Amino acid sequence: LLYHDVNSSLPGCTMFSVPQSSKSEFLDKARQAREERKGLKEKEKSAIHIQALVRSFLCRCRLQKEIRKEVDDYFQVSETGTSKRNALSIFKIARKLLFIYRQEDKMRFEKLCRAILSSMEVENEPKVWYVSLALSKDLTIAWLKQIKDVLWTCCSLLKNLKVSIHCFYSKYLHFFTFLNIMGHLNQKGFYSMLQILLTNGLARSKPSLSKGTLTAVFTLSLRPVIAAHFSDNLLRSFLLHIMSVPAVVYHLSVLTPETHDLLRKFILFLSREEQCLDICVCLEGSHTLCLLGNLIHLGYLNEKVLEEEANHFVKDLTDMLSYCQRYVSQKKSNLTHWHPVLGWFSQTVDYGLNESMPLVTKQLQNLWGVSIIRTLFNDVLSKKLESQEPTPPPPQPSTSQNNLPVKNLFKRAFQKSASVRNILKPVGGKRVDSAEVQKVCSICVLYQTALSTLTQIRLQILTGLTHLDDLLPKLWAFICELGPQGGLKLFMECLNNDTDESKQLLAMLMLFCDCSRHLITILDDIEVYEEQTSFKIEELITISSFLNTFVYKMIWDGILENAKGEKLELFHSVHGWLMVLYERDCRRRFTPDDHWLRKDLKPSLLFQELEKGKKRAQLLLQYIPHVIPHKNDGYDQLRRLPVNSIKGVIRVKFVNDLGVDEAGIDQDGVFKEFLEEIIKKVFNPALNLFKTTSGNERLYPSPTSYIHENHLQLFEFVGKMLGKAVYEGIVVDVPFASFFLSQVLGHHHSTFYSSIDELPSLDSEFYKNLTSIKRYDGDVGDLGLTLSYDEDVMGQLVCHELIPGGKTMPVTNENKISYIHLMAHFRMHTQIKEQTAAFIRGFRSIINPEWLHMFSTPEVQRLVSGDNAEIDLDDLKKHTVYYGGFHSSHRVIIWLWDILSSDFNAEERAMFLKFVTSCSRPPLLGFAYLKPPFSIRCVEVSDDQDTGDTLGSVLRGFFTIRKKEPGGRLPTSSTCFNLLKLPNYSKKSILRDKLRYAISMNTGFELS
Repeated sequence: LLYHDVNSSLPGCTMFSVPQSSKSEFLDKARQAREERKGLKEKEKSAIHIQALVRSFLCRCRLQKEIRKEVDDYFQVSETGTSKRNALSIFKIARKLLFIYRQEDKMRFEKLCRAILSSMEVENEPKVWYVSLALSKDLTIAWLKQIKDVLWTCCSLLKNLKVSIHCFYSKYLHFFTFLNIMGHLNQKGFYSMLQILLTNGLARSKPSLSKGTLTAVFTLSLRPVIAAHFSDNLLRSFLLHIMSVPAVVYHLSVLTPETHDLLRKFILFLSREEQCLDICVCLEGSHTLCLLGNLIHLGYLNEKVLEEEANHFVKDLTDMLSYCQRYVSQKKSNLTHWHPVLGWFSQTVDYGLNESMPLVTKQLQNLWGVSIIRTLFNDVLSKKLESQEPTPPPPQPSTSQNNLPVKNLFKRAFQKSASVRNILKPVGGKRVDSAEVQKVCSICVLYQTALSTLTQIRLQILTGLTHLDDLLPKLWAFICELGPQGGLKLFMECLNNDTDESKQLLAMLMLFCDCSRHLITILDDIEVYEEQTSFKIEELITISSFLNTFVYKMIWDGILENAKGEKLELFHSVHGWLMVLYERDCRRRFTPDDHWLRKDLKPSLLFQELEKGKKRAQLLLQYIPHVIPHKNDGYDQLRRLPVNSIKGVIRVKFVNDLGVDEAGIDQDGVFKEFLEEIIKKVFNPALNLFKTTSGNERLYPSPTSYIHENHLQLFEFVGKMLGKAVYEGIVVDVPFASFFLSQVLGHHHSTFYSSIDELPSLDSEFYKNLTSIKRYDGDVGDLGLTLSYDEDVMGQLVCHELIPGGKTMPVTNENKISYIHLMAHFRMHTQIKEQTAAFIRGFRSIINPEWLHMFSTPEVQRLVSGDNAEIDLDDLKKHTVYYGGFHSSHRVIIWLWDILSSDFNAEERAMFLKFVTSCSRPPLLGFAYLKPPFSIRCVEVSDDQDTGDTLGSVLRGFFTIRKKEPGGRLPTSSTCFNLLKLPNYSKKSILRDKLRYAISMNTGFELS
């Protein structure tokens, strides 16, 4: 080929040349031949390699088979007992087994471990002991490597083996880890393996680890820590991997209570802020909560350590809760996950831990249990409230129908013991920078942080904190001693400071308010007013005054306008406690007259600021309208507020019994009379739209109103009519049950509302029966109650289930409180839900709910029905206008006032007022606000001949000159003008008889 290529390239050698295409074909064939030879060589090489691999594999398989046979024969011979295994033979067979160990060799490995353990149990034969090889000069290094491999293989197997085998490997590890090889295991992930084992065995409602296994594993986990003298690195690993296992301490407290003073070590380690943060960041939310539960449980088990390290313990828990709080969200979003304790949480949630959350929650509950509370609040609880001999209670106002039977109430309270404590009031004298105050403040910060972080068990925390009857009153006593003077001034100064000390003091106040509000909410009237649980009535008066002033100052001084974060939360806590006390007082009076009013607040200034749109005035009306003195111009201001509905004037014409239109022009007066008559008819219980409560006979919607086909439309119409009456300032005699008015005002949607507190206004006897269940000392199950209510409905017994399936669920000691609240809610809400909603819909179509926000339930009742006080004749006389020659000194006028005051009773005076004005009750603010003003006119002729006053008629009336004796005519009225038309009678007796007859006939315009 080379010759051919050379010749073909020489010039002139054309005789040996070939075609160009043949040359290309030749080259391609040569290339293919080279590639084939190369491929053959690669195939040959691959075949050789494959043959080598196969021979190697077959060789290994033969070797492994031989080794496994040898191992099996070794253990089989040993098990027959024909020969005794010495340490060296175990070492050699272990080396062979570890060389070929695979997953299929688990059973052989187990036999190896058993053989090693068995060798250690032989007495007086050191050569048989496997551990004796560590002393052999030639085998020490090889033996140490082997035992490390064996121990790590044990660790690896622990996480996947059945529970029945856990104990064996744990014991093996427990036996050999006394040797100085823990560093090797730690580096390979010893604690991670133990964490998996513990989590799989304990992260469930019932532990799957046996007592022996759990003891061995926990002791194993402790050995490196103890050997390293509790070094920071190993403490960190222990906290991250062992103490974060859900409820591990709970199971240990049942099985292995030994803790090696761990709590103190943990507390001091976590007291360094950077280390605590590092632990929290590594664990994230779910596991941080588990660690928190275990630490709290350790504190519960080690009261002495907890007492000695209380400050650090409180700080550690606060820091961990604060870390979790960063990720607690108020609502669901794409970035949040649901946690059964934390609520919506913006970190990853390990749902595998959910099954163990009940046990974790049980651990957390120790924090607000009696034992830890007594330990942490020892400085507060150890104070003794000074005692004094009981003194007679101060007289209380008793004019309102809502007042307490004060005499009997205080008599019972003061008879309970021979002496009572002093009433707690702000006195001051304790330095806020003292160690005692700082400690109590930090504890309050801890519990307040728990309340805002553990959102799903918040009520449990509050209930636990209020369990001790003396904690809250003593905390109030502690608050009273703070600062130079005690009380309000100190906390108002804290609002204007942004120091840590101020924040802690405000957290103390916030915790006191949250807990006290919860306590008063769950206590019934007997416990609050008669037994006076936790707080004395006088203390509630003092506290309410403090809270009222604090909230007022926050609003009026402009602090609330810019408040956010902690200050806003503080305001809502204080305001919530204040409103619970105020609503309780509205329902059943315990404060003196004008207790809630701010005397330094002028209504005129308030309404000027409202007109200017000042924010503080709007906030005042929104949050604490009760501080405004309504007795002045509050009602009038309400009446003058603009409206958006039913502004038009309604004209009414009455038809008498003869079918004839009554005379008279309606200038609002006739409509008022019509409205009063309509309302009286629809509220008549005989119509069965409304029923009356037992005892005080107050009105509420009838549960059986559905007998009327259009009953919901009727309720909406009645709501509109009542709203129109309130809007027009017309008082009507309709006494509502307070629980129904609370629903009209929307109070039942408040977080402070309690159905059981309102129940006495519906049925006081039923309320007593329910509360007796609450106090029942025996087994409530013996009473045979279920979560249902049986009612006689028009002769048929109807069973209402309080919850789905309630009629088959017995009432027990565990659910009796829920039963009481469910029953109260059913009677006052569920039964009349549709009727109440229709009534409210009609009422609010006329009256804007925001108008009524400034009034309490009793005050709204006054808006509707006026005061129950008798007519003030002096006030009426003072604001009466005279026409037709009458004047205040005219003898007929003197006779009239004398008859009204001396001859007429209260009922007749009310009839007289209705005869003239169409309303039997006086205006809320007195007769000065009656529009048009109350008037009396001297008339000479009947109404159909009356053309009005003339100069002659006025002079004749003034000088008592008669055209003829008017003895045959009756007094008449024009209700539209609030005008009494009175003939110029010659005798007082005639005036009395005619007037009495006229008002009793309920005549409108025409009878004269």
